[in-house]
Amino acid sequence: MTNPTAGLPAAPLAVAAVQAEPVPGDVAGNARSAARLVERAVGGGARVVVLPELFLPAYHPPTLAVDPAGTDVVADSAGRIADPRLDPLREVAREHRVVVVIGAAVRHPDGRRTCSSLLVEAAGRVGAGYAKQHLWGPDENALFTPGRCGATLLVDGWRLGLGVCYDACFPEHARAAAADGAGGYLCPSGYLVGSEHRRDLYYRARALDNTMYVAFANAVGGASPWRFNGGAAIYDPEGRILRRAADSGEAVVVERFDPAELHRVRDAHRMLADRLPDQGGVRTLLTG
Repeated sequence: MTNPTAGLPAAPLAVAAVQAEPVPGDVAGNARSAARLVERAVGGGARVVVLPELFLPAYHPPTLAVDPAGTDVVADSAGRIADPRLDPLREVAREHRVVVVIGAAVRHPDGRRTCSSLLVEAAGRVGAGYAKQHLWGPDENALFTPGRCGATLLVDGWRLGLGVCYDACFPEHARAAAADGAGGYLCPSGYLVGSEHRRDLYYRARALDNTMYVAFANAVGGASPWRFNGGAAIYDPEGRILRRAADSGEAVVVERFDPAELHRVRDAHRMLADRLPDQGGVRTLLTG
């Protein structure tokens, strides 16, 4: 990226990151809870709302393993999803002209099952927006097929890269979004109790690495060993916390992605513009 300030959006964008506890296996009930949380985010001015990884079925591998038919939503060949259990989300998106990013288990026509972020458009259409590329641990690898490519969401002139949880542990993933012109990175996640240090470090680093905003949405609560640690947050392009929820309890945090601040930071910190095409691994130096 030779000019990371070219083509930046003209107006701020209000983004919400949500933390909440879904019920394992209850897609319909969790969709209703999500709609309520979206209403709450809209009350705070949000135009984009990000909810946790696998929020619709809940991140609970035993339930996902024994009831794939009940926990999956089915996508057609174009990635569209018509599941009536998601009607509350369609309705709230249409009513408030808000865009929703929410975690789901998606079944594709070729039989693949992916850990995905659904995109609920302001018109109420639902699609399988992005499939997690980096699967974490034996449970996810047993349940899901990795996604095949990244995805960038366009809202009101903002380009927003999509990641899911473990994706953000790989600097190259967020960097690919930034190279595609993203000014923000949206990450539905499921961080377990005990991972607080890594949770807080990864997303601040991805923001500063790429001088872009990051919205981190996380699950909270649950029964051991699937207990989640909240901490939903919005980070600025220098990795500073703009808003952050506690490590427990339901919460919605809303903050503006500001194009003037994005421009200022990218003028001052030019990692995207100054990055060399070839780095490391070229020569082996021998010592006597």
